[in-house]
Amino acid sequence: MHTRILGRGIDGAGLTVSAVGLGAMGMSQSYGPNPGTREDMIGVLRSALDLGVTFIDTAEVYGPYVNEELVGEAFETVRDHVVIATKFGWRIEEDGRYTGVDSRPEQIRRVAEASLRRLRTDVIDLFYQHRVDPSVPIEDVAGTVGELVREGKVRHFGMSEAAAGTIRRAHAEFPVTAVQSEYSLWTREPEAEVLPVLAELGIGFVPFSPLGKGFLTGTVGADAAFADGDIRATIPRYTAENRATNQQIVDHVTALAAAKEATPGQIALAWLLAQQPWIVPIPGTRRTSRIAENAGSAAVALSADERADLDALARRIGVAGDRYNEAQNSYVGH
Repeated sequence: MHTRILGRGIDGAGLTVSAVGLGAMGMSQSYGPNPGTREDMIGVLRSALDLGVTFIDTAEVYGPYVNEELVGEAFETVRDHVVIATKFGWRIEEDGRYTGVDSRPEQIRRVAEASLRRLRTDVIDLFYQHRVDPSVPIEDVAGTVGELVREGKVRHFGMSEAAAGTIRRAHAEFPVTAVQSEYSLWTREPEAEVLPVLAELGIGFVPFSPLGKGFLTGTVGADAAFADGDIRATIPRYTAENRATNQQIVDHVTALAAAKEATPGQIALAWLLAQQPWIVPIPGTRRTSRIAENAGSAAVALSADERADLDALARRIGVAGDRYNEAQNSYVGH
């Protein structure tokens, strides 16, 4: 797989990653019981590297903690061949619940040290603020991560689900290499303000849920039942009624995929890759076959007419339901 460069970093050098990454969260949470064992998931993670996927995304809050441990064990012996991104910024209680945001400088440092241990590494390649903490000036957050970079514990600073103005302020304090937010054929909010700022400042963009938490693959119909612990059961966009309405989008993508001898998921990812050379989606999965399919999207070429058609799809058909519930929405766009 070809590579892409995110941002520029403190020394002017960007972060080189595979064009398609891998979100590891689902191996530990959010999508119901895992069909595989821990050993199975380690095997899946290692298979990603064999398939050319070198950009792995995790976070302390996934599990919590166990996802970082999984990634650390999987790549300890091949650490120099992967780029690992993890995150700070949640307040996690002793019982594992996260009860708000916390980006105080001392907390950022505590998380960094703990993540380094769990990841079995001496440096974090990309350290995101998972959600903006309105009670801590973003300049203090960026400055603290900058200190960690100068100490050699972190290579690059990132942000997640931040507003354009906050990104600009953080970048003025210390270079932001990448911003992570939800972005896909049916989630287009970053286009209005965030993407123009990233283009202006030379910051990379990492879309999570680029396949709509599975919906854009065509495998989640209106009659799908979500297991206990599946986050999609809490999201308005995934009610049976809204899925039935949104199926029109999937049907359109599926028709194009058939014409191009691709899968719907590959079309959705190819559209993202065609938006900008500094966009790197991180679809999540628990199956090697899906990693191979997603990696194959980098070889799917879309014509100008096909791109224009997909660009207008959500606007033309409409999208039913919000991407988050009210509680989740309260943490984004600050």
